[in-house]
Amino acid sequence: MTRLLSPERETPVTPVPAKAGIGLKFEHIGEILETKPQIGWLEVHAENYMGDGGKPVELLEEIAHHYPVSVHGVGLSIGGADDLDEAHLTRLKRLVDNVRPGLVSEHLAWCSIGGSHFSDLLPLPYTSEALDIVCAHVDQVQQFLGRQILIENPSLYVAFEASEMGETDFLNALTRRTGCGLILDVNNVYVSASNIGYDAAGYIRDVDCSAVGEIHLAGHHLKQLGDRTLLIDDHASRVSDPVWDLYSTTLQRTSRIPTLIEWDNDVPSLDVLVDEAGKADTILDSFFSTEADHVRAA
Repeated sequence: MTRLLSPERETPVTPVPAKAGIGLKFEHIGEILETKPQIGWLEVHAENYMGDGGKPVELLEEIAHHYPVSVHGVGLSIGGADDLDEAHLTRLKRLVDNVRPGLVSEHLAWCSIGGSHFSDLLPLPYTSEALDIVCAHVDQVQQFLGRQILIENPSLYVAFEASEMGETDFLNALTRRTGCGLILDVNNVYVSASNIGYDAAGYIRDVDCSAVGEIHLAGHHLKQLGDRTLLIDDHASRVSDPVWDLYSTTLQRTSRIPTLIEWDNDVPSLDVLVDEAGKADTILDSFFSTEADHVRAA
């Protein structure tokens, strides 16, 4: 099998520090390598680096020699009824084995069925049948990769009448049965709470925060549909004040945890992302002393 990285430059596992990081965007790679900004860590989307060599892989190799890296997948369809795509899983393992990231994660969602693939991360009903499927898939991925993965809570716009349990019950059962960890996307909690009609702070109280290995923060926008206001999780703006407040609420129940600033659309200049990460670090520092600072690795 072709290696992503040359053996003499293979990167050792570097734990992701309990600080703020940003998503690595292609348009920023050159500037990051040249200026080495003070960023705690960088997240990459796995599917952008599954090629068999080439410039993206070379640049990721260089980045991984300067910053801790987290690999975040969006294409495994963990929540789908179909079997996992073994070719995709093999490509993911090759990337993880060679980049050796501190954290590996996926979404609680599905995006393929019957050989058809969709560009969206689609929700699933919270039923015992769905839980069995997700647990089996998470077990398969963790065994195949030889490591724990984190599963991210979704942003929701509708609720399933078929659901037999709440989202936090589903996630808590998932972590108990598989030993996986969680990405707690605070923006997703806020968006879903507004759209579905539940208490965001109550969600934070109910989810097992001891299983949370990473926090995500992002922007959203409001869309008016008649007399209803829908929140759209678009990752295209700064983190809103209510989400920063909910982040503070979350930190009251966690240890110091790596926190990612997500910004995937209308990507701004690098200094804007660094500034947002700085805000997260300031809040982290206000909750945790430097003596309590530590690293978390899955």
